[in-house]
Amino acid sequence: MKTIKNMSLVELAAFIQSHLRKEGIDVVLSGGASVTLYSSSKYVSHDLDLINVGFVKRTKIRNAMAEIGFQEKGRVFENPETEYLVEFPDGPLSVGEEPVKEIMDVKLPTGVLRVVSPTDCVKDRLCAYYFWGDQQGLVQAILVVKNQKVDLKEVERWSKVEGKLLEFRSFKNKID
Repeated sequence: MKTIKNMSLVELAAFIQSHLRKEGIDVVLSGGASVTLYSSSKYVSHDLDLINVGFVKRTKIRNAMAEIGFQEKGRVFENPETEYLVEFPDGPLSVGEEPVKEIMDVKLPTGVLRVVSPTDCVKDRLCAYYFWGDQQGLVQAILVVKNQKVDLKEVERWSKVEGKLLEFRSFKNKID
């Protein structure tokens, strides 16, 4: 097994998730780190957003993370062996007003990574673009679409429900 200092962001996520699962803690990777996975590292996040889908108490997460060398500093966890930070946003696991539809299991040498699907990853990144005008979110959504199979009809349906059909059309024009 690789040491933490030699793990990529995605390998570290799988390692942490596998450890947490043994402790009865269910988390799913979302956010920028899922873009790192789905863009083949064309975008590299420096933190892991592991959504606490089981609504486990923070003290249980803190104790489990300490077992693998991570200490809580404010709202993030740090380990001196890695530059990557780990966050545990509370669930529910959602994109806009809807729950995430699909969670993927990706087998890596460091464990099994549970991550939102490419389609839900695009929705997540578009939330930042739609609601806060975050251009980086738009760029990340485009990277995922260009590197993965994404259900654009589903993204369009969701965008309409979110009241962002015009913004979706702008996004779609950038990928066509």
